[in-house]
Amino acid sequence: MRIAVGSDHRGYAIRGKLLTLLRGLGHEVIDVGSHTSDPVDYPDIAEKVGRKVTGGEVDRGVLVCGTGLGMSIAANKIPGVRAAACLDDLMAEISRRHNDANVLCLPADLVGQKSIDRIIETWLNTPFEGGRHARRVAKIRALEEKVACQMDRQKE
Repeated sequence: MRIAVGSDHRGYAIRGKLLTLLRGLGHEVIDVGSHTSDPVDYPDIAEKVGRKVTGGEVDRGVLVCGTGLGMSIAANKIPGVRAAACLDDLMAEISRRHNDANVLCLPADLVGQKSIDRIIETWLNTPFEGGRHARRVAKIRALEEKVACQMDRQKE
């Protein structure tokens, strides 16, 4: 699987460990930074990863910030991204099974490395269930399109 990984300065140390873990699991990793612990704005990193996912350059994305929340909010602004901030492996599993999450957002400040490793492995190995959940994911896509059309009409 091809996976884009990015972090802000708060997730910098975790990002490096994730790169090693993901490569060790046999995945091809695209590292979008941040490449230092200097302050950086998380929306910029979330956009890079989100665009790689929706553009088909990668299969999934992983983002890390202090809580996972800022990255999730920013990434979800990109049509086609279904980013989930997950604090444990159950949240990771449900985000895949029910929501077909294609971007995982992790909290560098709230959980330890062992938990993050379990979250990652669960998220990567859990398939989308489809069925009634596919209908709901389709409604999310339709909502994105509806809002985009409304915004286009407002610009006219």
